[in-house]
Amino acid sequence: MSEEKKTRLHGFAGILSKQVEPLNEMEKFKEKFKDTEVKVLLNAKDGKWAAMLIIDKGKIYVEGIKNDPKENINKKNAGWDGFLQTTTNIFLQLFGGTELSTGKVIKKILTRKIKIRGIKHVLVLLQLFDL
Repeated sequence: MSEEKKTRLHGFAGILSKQVEPLNEMEKFKEKFKDTEVKVLLNAKDGKWAAMLIIDKGKIYVEGIKNDPKENINKKNAGWDGFLQTTTNIFLQLFGGTELSTGKVIKKILTRKIKIRGIKHVLVLLQLFDL
C-alpha cells in the first residue's frame, strides 16, 4: 500500500502518465525504442509539478518533480537530456489535439511561448505521437 502511495503522480505528471503508459503494451513501441534511453522533462510553468518522461529500453514511464524552487528542474539536479517548457494549455494542445501544426509550434518557439533545451532528445516526442 505504501509503495502505491509513493508512485501516485500529481498534476501534469499524472495526466501525462495516463497518456503514455499504455504504450508499454504496444509491441511496435517496444521494438522501436528497445535501444533508447532518454529523459525528457516537461514543465508546465503555470503548474506545481513537472513531468519527467523516461524511456528506458522499450519501457516508458513518468515521474513527477515539484517545479518550485526552480533548482528542482535544472539539468544538474533533475538529470534530464531534453527539456520542454510551456503553459498547461499549450501542452494540452500539443498532446491532445490536432489543431496545433508544426508551423504553429515553430512560431510559439520563436515567440518564446515554448522553451526547448536538448532538442535532439525532445524530438523523441514526435516519434511517440506517431504511435
